[in-house]
Amino acid sequence: SMMGLQFFLTGRFKNITAPYGIDVVYHFHRAISLIAFSLILLHAVIIIAAGPEALVLLHPASAPWWMAAGLFGLLAFGVVIATSLYRIKLGLLYERWRVVHGYVSVAAVGLAMAHVVGVGYYAQGPVKRGLWIALTVSWVLALVYVRAVKPWIMSRRPYRIDEIARERGSSWTLTLSPVGHGGMKFNPGQFAWLTIGRSPFSIREHPFSFSSSAMEPDRIRITIKELGDFTCRIGEVVPGTRAYLDGPYGSFTIDRYAAVGYVFIAGGVGITPVMSILRTMADRHDARPVLLIYGSRTWDDVTFREELEGLRASLHLRIVHVLEEPPEQWRGECGRITAELLARQLPENRMERDYFICGPEPMQKGVKEALDRLGLPMEHMQ
Repeated sequence: SMMGLQFFLTGRFKNITAPYGIDVVYHFHRAISLIAFSLILLHAVIIIAAGPEALVLLHPASAPWWMAAGLFGLLAFGVVIATSLYRIKLGLLYERWRVVHGYVSVAAVGLAMAHVVGVGYYAQGPVKRGLWIALTVSWVLALVYVRAVKPWIMSRRPYRIDEIARERGSSWTLTLSPVGHGGMKFNPGQFAWLTIGRSPFSIREHPFSFSSSAMEPDRIRITIKELGDFTCRIGEVVPGTRAYLDGPYGSFTIDRYAAVGYVFIAGGVGITPVMSILRTMADRHDARPVLLIYGSRTWDDVTFREELEGLRASLHLRIVHVLEEPPEQWRGECGRITAELLARQLPENRMERDYFICGPEPMQKGVKEALDRLGLPMEHMQ
């Protein structure tokens, strides 16, 4: 049951993700899947420990079909867990992993259901049978919606890539315009899954943050850094290519939080959703004070460097650049974003601000620990 419910957690149902943010839901999906898999393993261990003669049921050639289904279902769940935890070490490309994860997960749940029905103990009587039928139907409907209905809806709302511009920091900005519809309304800082040059029914899609203003739903910009097997070729995309968006998603947005001012702490390409927020604030003539602490490797790696400087004229914006490898004569902050650096740079009314942190996971963890050391409450951190 716990494994089957993962189809809802990963199906991007907005009624499920909206209250918490899809990042939180995906973290929960990962944790609860590991717990469920541990319970499945424990189930097998208890049966064998209680009666060692049950070992004979583990041989697929002599075991009843329902036992073989259970065994292969267990192995399939193991493949799903192992490839998810060790994808990079196994050398699995992201797109190939998604295919394996999707199809093997469906096979694992199907085999597990066959095992439950074959054993019969938990499928006896109309109430139990009705429960399992209802669960199975709900899982199938979730799959049909995610893999058929939603892509069909996306196919009716295509986009065209109008422009591809190189940015600092080995990044590229794609400008998309809607074809035959009004575009996508989103909150500044949110993201969407992007499919380029393929059918929306393809499983090859990738999540990226919007970098454009939310006040321009008909001119969407997405900034992508060259990092992985897909993103390293993003500069080769030809203008005019058809694209599809599934979104918007995410709770990393000022529209959910009313504050007297904001502190944005970004690292590398983590500036992308922050840029969407700053551009939106400028278009809205938002006069609230903003502090941006932006960590980069070198001065040339500072994505949107010139535009950020230009935004000072239209926003109550202060920018603190932190460079790991500063140039000669650099008088700004150096190294990493630490509690000591934050203590120097945060405003006096720091307790009244909301904090938005985006960047590599180690950086986010370190910044949150530093803010906690400074006494900032967790509920003020996004």
